[in-house]
Amino acid sequence: MIALLVILAAGGAAALASRACSSALASCLSPRAARMLSPFEMENPFLPELCKTARFVARRGHGILAADESSPTAGKRLMTIGLENSESNRRQYREMLCTTPGLCKYISGVIMSPETLFQTTSDGRRFVDVLVEQGIVPGVKVDTGLCVMPGSGGETATQGLDGLGERCRAYYAEGARFAKWRAVFKISATTPSERAMVENAQALARYASICQEHGLCPIIEPEVTLGPGDYSIGKAAHLTERVLSHVYRALNMHDVVLEATLLKPSMVLPGLDALTVPKEEVAEHTLRTLMRTVPPAVPGILFLSGGMSAQEATNNLQQLQRIARNAPWTLSFSFGRALLESVLTTWGGQPANVKAAQHLLLELARVNGEAQLGIWNEEHPAANSTRTALPKLSYSSERAMPSAELFNW
Repeated sequence: MIALLVILAAGGAAALASRACSSALASCLSPRAARMLSPFEMENPFLPELCKTARFVARRGHGILAADESSPTAGKRLMTIGLENSESNRRQYREMLCTTPGLCKYISGVIMSPETLFQTTSDGRRFVDVLVEQGIVPGVKVDTGLCVMPGSGGETATQGLDGLGERCRAYYAEGARFAKWRAVFKISATTPSERAMVENAQALARYASICQEHGLCPIIEPEVTLGPGDYSIGKAAHLTERVLSHVYRALNMHDVVLEATLLKPSMVLPGLDALTVPKEEVAEHTLRTLMRTVPPAVPGILFLSGGMSAQEATNNLQQLQRIARNAPWTLSFSFGRALLESVLTTWGGQPANVKAAQHLLLELARVNGEAQLGIWNEEHPAANSTRTALPKLSYSSERAMPSAELFNW
């Protein structure tokens, strides 16, 4: 782990990775096998570092803390505890999370917003340094939000490809080593449409290619939302399979190196108005869908909580371990709300509550880390949490554009 973090923190990683890439290919591949690789894979100097980052983040017993809310979404959450949506309050909240002692025992990576990536703590330390010193890999959300596709009945596409390469260079220079891009698919009688699946799959693939070109390991997040409706878990599985099939075909078209990616999908669940199903059925449908669509080259699949209650997400994660002992990928978590909702309430914006909130965050990370190993067997720290009726949607029109000065080179 120390060796990895040295690589992650090194400013001259590109030159080092270029030499390592050539050496690795020469030692591991015959000349004929090497010719089968795409030029993008052969020539990418970041490839060894990218693969190492993906394996490190996806290792057993660990998961990702998704603390990457956009400023408008963060503001809505701060309002629930009576705080103004200010830069200072957002920084204090995220400082409380990132400085939690012992977090690295169960958290391998933290997804931050671009705002947080460039911020410092109250004592002047960069957030990136705080995480790396603990053995946690810093990541950043790079999309700029959703926009409604005209004439689609409300289906969305994700924006942010314009200028992405330039932003990725800035994020890498600041210390980020992985990225995330979220696409959203709604289930109804007519959606997700072929148009929405193709549009979002192509954007995810282009994003992933740009990230790998600039040294960031891409997390692919095609979220099939848990939303209103009485659709069955079987229908959700079928549509999730179609979405993932489109995504991996697009990744192949763009020569994305799968060993240097991670997948962040939804678990397969019936609609909110349908009868609930047991965790065994959720795990069965989820695993079968993944086995049909996700290549074994992908190191890890880290599920989003997607509106599930905190305990429901943990139960489903553990059940997946029990039936997927021979799965080709690590099955773990990249939770936001399931880890943070009760922590935010406990903190309440009060300095006196920081230690209690951090203790709760560590406990929630621990039970999910143990669930990933299949060994969790106790009362859940957030047993009273409930489902979210509707998933959060962050539209690009709500977000402020990045400062132009940040990207002047």
